[in-house]
Amino acid sequence: MVSKAASDVSPGTAPPDSGAPPESAPPESAPPESGAPSAPTGPSDAPPVPDAGKYVSPTVAGAAKILVVGPLGVGKTTLIGTVSEIKPLFTEAVMTQAGARVDTAVSGTKTTTTVALDFGRITLDGDLVLYLFGTPGQQRFLPAWRDLAKGALGALALIDTRDLEASFDALGNLEDLGLPFAVAANVFPGSPQHPEDQLRAALDLLPDTPLVACDARDLSSSVRALIALVRHLIHVATESR
Repeated sequence: MVSKAASDVSPGTAPPDSGAPPESAPPESAPPESGAPSAPTGPSDAPPVPDAGKYVSPTVAGAAKILVVGPLGVGKTTLIGTVSEIKPLFTEAVMTQAGARVDTAVSGTKTTTTVALDFGRITLDGDLVLYLFGTPGQQRFLPAWRDLAKGALGALALIDTRDLEASFDALGNLEDLGLPFAVAANVFPGSPQHPEDQLRAALDLLPDTPLVACDARDLSSSVRALIALVRHLIHVATESR
């Protein structure tokens, strides 16, 4: 069966750093510390209070841009919506009859598709922020892929075991871009279960490429897939030194 990643990052392991400093809350809008006096209540002197989770925690030491890729209908938008600690950005558009011949999904019930990108954010272990960029699933959006890939450290590639061939373009694009990636088999109702070695052979994965199972609707499962990717990126960075 497909293996599952461990549930947390190994203690003492340095996370990959994108080189860009994490966002921080403006001083005037930071929430009061525990035990601090209440904020002024007057109409003119009350400072704005940020939404919970809007700003990156001050404990964050690094950040990484991550792509979430895969064919149409594989669960990219769902995964980003599941894990994002901020309100995610989606660019979903209704699928039209004009694209019916090329925009096909295994389920046959999909009515919308990402036309630009999805965006979300998640903090791991309190000190590493992942900025998640979901790509459109159709190959005709490859130019958008190339733009989104700029500055990315790696990618999580979602696959559907009901149609492995649909994932070939996405995996090939990542290889062409030279972007390290992990593969996550999204579990759908009725998905066939294949031994890991058979999946690796069918997808032509390198021995060190992580292959995990996940449910894009489940927070813990999706986070484990992202952690598997982070560990792989740490390994790749270490090996390249």
